[in-house]
Amino acid sequence: MKNETGDKKLSQSEKFAIEVTRLTGSTTAFIIAFALVIIWGATGPIFHYSENWQLVINTGTTIITFLMVFLIQKAQNKDSLAIQLKLNELVAAHEFASNRLIDIENIPEADLKVIQRYYSQLSKLTKSEESLQQSHSIDEANQLNEIKKGSEKYIRDRLKKKRT
Repeated sequence: MKNETGDKKLSQSEKFAIEVTRLTGSTTAFIIAFALVIIWGATGPIFHYSENWQLVINTGTTIITFLMVFLIQKAQNKDSLAIQLKLNELVAAHEFASNRLIDIENIPEADLKVIQRYYSQLSKLTKSEESLQQSHSIDEANQLNEIKKGSEKYIRDRLKKKRT
């Protein structure tokens, strides 16, 4: 099985993980698990609700949960990486996007919060503009901000000259 970006093949363990993830996330898997719990509950009177009867469901669910945690984490890591790569491609390909945002998931959380505050501020600025369709990159917003500051200074200077 070739992937689209090269000649490398998926390892057997990756193929297995993908298939198990697909199967366990299906409606059929849920129905089977639900049926097993119903069957287990129905056999309670037969086994007189013994400790062994309880141990069967406890052990089974513990083992399955333990394995599923790792399987889910692997799937989430892979999906997260794929999403980040797609977003990086969009940022890199867009003429007005700031390339500084590429690989941003690997910077410290404190830096992410600074950028988040910046975008929050940018959002407030955008709401005051005439067109909500207009968007800005970090670089473009900085340039526009400098232009606005320059315009404000020019207007203040002109007003001062008129007063004198």
